[in-house]
Amino acid sequence: MSFRGLSRPNASSGMGVADHSKNTFMELKQKKVHRYVIFKVDEKKREVVVEKTGGPAESYDDFAASLPDNDCRYAVFDFDFVTSENCQKSKIFFIAWSPSTSRIRAKMLYATTKDRFRRELDGVHYEIQATDPTEMDLEVLRERAH
Repeated sequence: MSFRGLSRPNASSGMGVADHSKNTFMELKQKKVHRYVIFKVDEKKREVVVEKTGGPAESYDDFAASLPDNDCRYAVFDFDFVTSENCQKSKIFFIAWSPSTSRIRAKMLYATTKDRFRRELDGVHYEIQATDPTEMDLEVLRERAH
């Protein structure tokens, strides 16, 4: 079995994943320099690239406002919370944002690329598929994290 071209796209796995995308996720996970990262599929480069990062002081509302109303995106959000035992915890959420108003072509492209991209992000605790903001509300994250 050859591993050459492992990060190259093929018909069954969608797009490739830019090294910068993986590195930015690792910065969020290990160094906590980002609260969130939003990724988009760059059709010209045929890979998933970083579109935007949010600093550690940014809120969930800042993150949600950064997602487009009518186009698909992938995102990771580092959710901090305090447990009932008063312990500070953090869980990383992967969110596949596919609003109902986005183009069918975009929905198909993001759907076929999601599993391949998601496998590159080692350390995600929970995954959410959202077609409107209520499906990824802060309360949804709280319930999943506890």
